[in-house]
Amino acid sequence: MTEHALGTSTTPGSRGPSGNILRLAELSFTRLDALDRRRTVVIFAVSPLEEHGPHLPVGTDLYDAEFFSEELAKRILEAKPDWTVLLGPSLPVGASAFDHAGTLLVRARTVRNATLDYGAALARHRFQYILVTNGHAGPRHVVALEEAAAAVSRRYGVRMLSVSGPVIWKFLRGKFMDQLEPLLGRPLTEAEREAMRGDVHGGLWETSLILRTRPQLVDPAYASLAPVRFTLLDALRKNYPLRLGNKLGYIGSPAAAAVEFGEAARRLLLDVAWDVVRPVFDAPDESWQQTSLLYKIPLMRTAFPYVAAGVGLSLAALGLAWWLR
Repeated sequence: MTEHALGTSTTPGSRGPSGNILRLAELSFTRLDALDRRRTVVIFAVSPLEEHGPHLPVGTDLYDAEFFSEELAKRILEAKPDWTVLLGPSLPVGASAFDHAGTLLVRARTVRNATLDYGAALARHRFQYILVTNGHAGPRHVVALEEAAAAVSRRYGVRMLSVSGPVIWKFLRGKFMDQLEPLLGRPLTEAEREAMRGDVHGGLWETSLILRTRPQLVDPAYASLAPVRFTLLDALRKNYPLRLGNKLGYIGSPAAAAVEFGEAARRLLLDVAWDVVRPVFDAPDESWQQTSLLYKIPLMRTAFPYVAAGVGLSLAALGLAWWLR
């Protein structure tokens, strides 16, 4: 029998060139039972298949999440070389996604419940450190993952964290844009700065990352795609990237993408993600529990429609009782 360290075959108990990074689905239950839970972390991705324009695969968000799962695994072992990282199978579904051929869109409640049950299964089997990666910025999807992680952590006394929430929040606030130029080794051009404005779906960032990680899946025609912009009012329309500009399902400037930019983005996002993840292992208190701002907004919670309906029915019942008295 052999095990795999990110695709490298090794004998049981040995360490591959990337350290002790194993794929959960490839191990027997007895091998899993033998792992030291105090020095084991499980990482799995929950990110949808979703249209990303005519030039990127529908698996863009999932591929990004899986790639960063592997990158985080390596970073963890750099800091903790005697640990084991298990890469769990991905869930390729999501909420708040642009719905077209190939998109696997589900309800936010489904994302929450599936992720919660996945994490709970790991927690019941005594895994204490669980990380969820995600390449999709859909607001309800992000919050659903954070809800699931918080519920599992609270219920089982483990540390389960959805990494994308705090990372995306920092990104949207422009917290690390000043770190990009040093990673590029040069100033951003005016064309790149312009391309980064309003780049939200299938544009410069995502096209560059896929050019870096899976270039064979990028249609070369990306270099001729015109920029597409949007307003906040546009974003209120369902499937708005499929309604604006050339109606090809992207928002941004994919033509500005480059492998060089994708590598800088990889290094930048990994550094920011590691800053979020490191306290999960080292914090002596609850400060490891980081979330997005969206998580703090009741309207974004998956239970909100049910709570609102319940409150509405209760008020209606009280009103009827008062009227009949």
